[in-house]
Amino acid sequence: MKWTDDRGGNVDDRRGSGGGSGGMIVGGGLGTLIIAAIVFFLGGDPSGILNSGSMPASGNSAETRELTVEEKNIGEMVKMMAAWNTQTWNQIFTENGMKYSDPEIVLFKSTTNSACGTAQAAMGPFYCPADQKIYMDMSFFNELQQRFGAKVTEFTVAYVLAHEMGHHIQTLLGTTQKVDALRRSGRYSEAQMNQVSVATELQADFYAGVWAKRTDDTKHILEPGDIQSAIDAAQAVGDDNIQKRSQGYVNQESFTHGSSAQRKEWFMKGYNTGDIRQGDTFNQLLK
Repeated sequence: MKWTDDRGGNVDDRRGSGGGSGGMIVGGGLGTLIIAAIVFFLGGDPSGILNSGSMPASGNSAETRELTVEEKNIGEMVKMMAAWNTQTWNQIFTENGMKYSDPEIVLFKSTTNSACGTAQAAMGPFYCPADQKIYMDMSFFNELQQRFGAKVTEFTVAYVLAHEMGHHIQTLLGTTQKVDALRRSGRYSEAQMNQVSVATELQADFYAGVWAKRTDDTKHILEPGDIQSAIDAAQAVGDDNIQKRSQGYVNQESFTHGSSAQRKEWFMKGYNTGDIRQGDTFNQLLK
């Protein structure tokens, strides 16, 4: 992935302050392969999982430290990606007669607070619609490579951020609120709501593909292998792949994020079309 001089977005780097080095007391196997994978691309309000069986470590709330050279470099990369997202989504929203507003991107280490509950490294990156912030502990990408076998590149990080930005786009367009209303209504079975969840996640993958296409058109950031690295990451956490690894068989009714093939399909549809209007996963999947 080619770097540019763009820096911006709304980035809150908390890695050098407050509670970043004391670790977590985690119950229920939250850091295991299956749970970490399931919540990797978390959509909607994750408070139920974030608050489950965990508590912040004590005695570290006031601790501060200097960021390492590597951490500072990662911070610059995220600020660059944040600027790319701001510019691309501003352009897309303007073209469609809408107004775009940035989420805040929170970089943290081990644990931090969010409006959806306590964020922790084992959760992987997630978007919290309650405060419209994206939470990322960058150590998760080591987990993605070591446990899931996905080759992690700089563009893998860009894709994951773009997917979480996709959930922010859903909030701006009212999709998140509609899905939440369906969930709260109590009129739908767990299997039906799982289908809605799959449509939600695949649409975020689609938006990530749109972002990649439109950003490359203007910034020329892509290098050989970048798109494949994004596909590899998406496929690594497809529901079928997770279930095969964890239980040895696949139960499609319990899918919440989509199969590996579906995640590739919708990311590539976004990338090939570059058109946000082509991403109605709900009508496509819930017929």
